[in-house]
Parts: sequence; C-alpha cells; structure tokens
Amino acid sequence: MRVGTVIIGGSAAVSVQGMTKTPTADVESTAAQVQALAAAGADLVRLAVPSRQDTAALRRIIPRSPVPIVADVHFHYDRALEAIDAGAVKIRLNPANISDDRQVRRVIAAATDAGAAIRVGVNEGSVVERADTARRQADSSRPLDELMVDKLAEYLEVFHQERFENLVLSAKSHDAFTTIAAYRRIAQRWNYPLHLGVTHSGTPRSGAIRSAAALGALLSEGIGDTIRVSYAGDPLREVAAGVDLLCSLRLRARTGPELIACPTCGRARMDVVRLAEEIDAALAGLAAPITIAVMGCAVNGPGEAANADVAICAGDGKAVLYRNGKVLRSVEASRIVQAVVAEARIAAQERLSSTFANFL
Repeated sequence: MRVGTVIIGGSAAVSVQGMTKTPTADVESTAAQVQALAAAGADLVRLAVPSRQDTAALRRIIPRSPVPIVADVHFHYDRALEAIDAGAVKIRLNPANISDDRQVRRVIAAATDAGAAIRVGVNEGSVVERADTARRQADSSRPLDELMVDKLAEYLEVFHQERFENLVLSAKSHDAFTTIAAYRRIAQRWNYPLHLGVTHSGTPRSGAIRSAAALGALLSEGIGDTIRVSYAGDPLREVAAGVDLLCSLRLRARTGPELIACPTCGRARMDVVRLAEEIDAALAGLAAPITIAVMGCAVNGPGEAANADVAICAGDGKAVLYRNGKVLRSVEASRIVQAVVAEARIAAQERLSSTFANFL
C-alpha cells in the first residue's frame, strides 16, 4: 500500500515512523520537530490531533513536511474527517475510542475518496475495560494477545463490509512477550501490512530494551512492515533507535558511521567509555557507512581492528591506531580522538569515492 511517497508492505523496505511530542496546534514548533525527525531518519511522522485547532494546523504543517504525515485520532471521528480533508495521507483509529459503526463508515468513505490509508491500532487499553461485567469476567482468563486480536477482528468487520482494503494493523502492549504473541496471531490471520511497536514502554532505558526485544524478534521472523520505537523522552532518540534496529538486522543500509566499543574490564588502562562517546559525537553527521572500533586492550582489540575501517587499541597512556586492519602508528592519549576523526574522514571519503565509481 502507498502512504504518500512511502510504500508499506509487500517487498518494500521496512519504514521507520516518528511522532511529534509538541502540541500540534503550535505550528512552528511542530513543523520544526517534523523536519528534525525526518532528518534523523523517519520515513513518516505521526501527529496527535485531539482538537479542531490541531487538525486546522495540519493545513500549515503538511506543506512544510519532507515526509508523509499521519494523524493520530482518538475519541472523536470528526478529527479523522478534518485530518483527511487537511491532507493527512494516513490516520490511526483506536477501536476502544471510536466504535460507532456509522461514524467509522463516514471515516472510511472520506479515506476512500482521498486515497488515504487507515491504521486500526489496538492496544491493551482497548480490551481491559468492558461495559459488560459478565463478559469482562469471562475474558479475564483469556490471554491478552488473544483478546486484542479478537477486538481487532470485530472492528475490521465494518471495513470488510465497506470493501476498504487500504489498511495497516497493529496490536501493542507494554509487555514484549504479549506484543510478540499478538503480532504472530495477526500475521497468521490477515495479510495486511503491520505496524510494529511497544506501547507505554517506559523510559529510554526500559523502552529501548522492550522495543528491541519485541520488534527484533518479529522482524527476524519476517513479521512487520513499518515500526515505531516509542518511550518517554526525546523523539529524535526514538527514531535513531528505530533506524539502528533495522540496520542491526540488515533491513536498512547504514548511511553513517557504526561505532563499536568494548565494554571494558579490569584490563583497561584508559577511559574507553569517554573516548567512545567523544568519537561518536565528533563523527555525527559524517555521511558514509564506515566502522569505527574503540577497544580497551590487546585481547580483542586487534581482532576487531581487522574488521574495522578505523580502530584504536588503547593501552596505558597511548593507543595503537589502525586503518583497514593495518597498524598506522601509536597515538598519545590526548590526541586519540583527533587522530581517529581524521582517519575516519579519510576512510569516509574513500568509501564515497568507491561507491560513486561503482555507480558509474
């Protein structure tokens, strides 16, 4: 399926989504964050539209966005209609919040006319509260992933009746195990593109781990067509984590440096963590897929250096500098970062020149 300029599903590359954390009605700050997320690697960006002021702002934000805009709709179907009319190429509906069939049919009709896509996104909050007490008690003994998929199936009936196929599905939990189980069920039952994510995943520490566990497992099984890593904090870090996850699974080619650093141990005679952080920061923005290894001793250092474009093997007050596995020279501790960055820039230029020559 096509979402603006992005293809989701089939043989298309897995795309990364970001989401703004500014009030959407604040056009300037939201447009700036959209652009920053796109620059960080987001292929699509989602905006929350809880009010009419937010959907009105879309008309000014969308023309300034370098990537397709998705509207996140909860509670009122009018926001979905307004978002589609404003130019959102995809909307997200939560079955727990917009359940009236007549309202959903109006949204489907508007999406059909505009060629917009709809993500039906169920999460554990969609199923834990039931108006029917007897049903809630009966459901309490069933697995949460099963309940989410059943809720999804119920909601999809109206889409099938309206013959609307431009759908993306999701079923999220804060628990990685439940998320994996739910998506496996969905993949077996339907053939729609799947949006992967872990909801309410926590802080960057816990959220990154939960997201990597769930999304990594599913993607390695061939399940998932678009992803969003989400946690409390900077949305740029979410996108960076999503991009890095895809690169680690070889589902996306790296466009910048990959830094490898040893965990350090009692053999280390230098602050390798500080060196790695300083080198990583100094190489930000370098647009070439080269590998940099920062190693703390001679045990694993030479082996890692053999597979890296640029590497250091740190010792007591100095380090050995490598290029393509070959020793270049010894570098004093105070000049390590400068030396690595200089060699990395040379390696990057050589890589880009080689790539250009092969292209010609």
